[in-house]
Amino acid sequence: RKRATWYFCDEAHLLLKEAQTAAYFIEIWKRFRKWGGIPTALTQNLKDFLTSPEIESIFENSDFVILLNTAPGARAILAQKLGISPHQLSHVTYAKPGEGLFIYGGTIIPFVNRFPKSSNLYKMMTTKPQGD
Repeated sequence: RKRATWYFCDEAHLLLKEAQTAAYFIEIWKRFRKWGGIPTALTQNLKDFLTSPEIESIFENSDFVILLNTAPGARAILAQKLGISPHQLSHVTYAKPGEGLFIYGGTIIPFVNRFPKSSNLYKMMTTKPQGD
């Protein structure tokens, strides 16, 4: 049908832990892009993800990166790997839900994207079990 398919991999850092699963993950990442897919990795353990030797292949084969609130150790690695300035990193330091950085190529854009908690869209998107 020539439609892009979005592929989500949550807790992606776990797949980069062992050499065999990391190699397979990178191969799937590259092939999905080749086939018109949109691979997406999500993790709350960003430092584990970033210290994997395979992270370079993921960044090289990704159109964009979205960063939300980020721990100090991960911020230092991101600054080095993606060329993020200290001022730009301030947007992912103690960021509130819906705040962060959008990185596309060499462009880094801070964003604030809040939805009213009473909206249907917020109820569909929230990851909080209680819905607040």
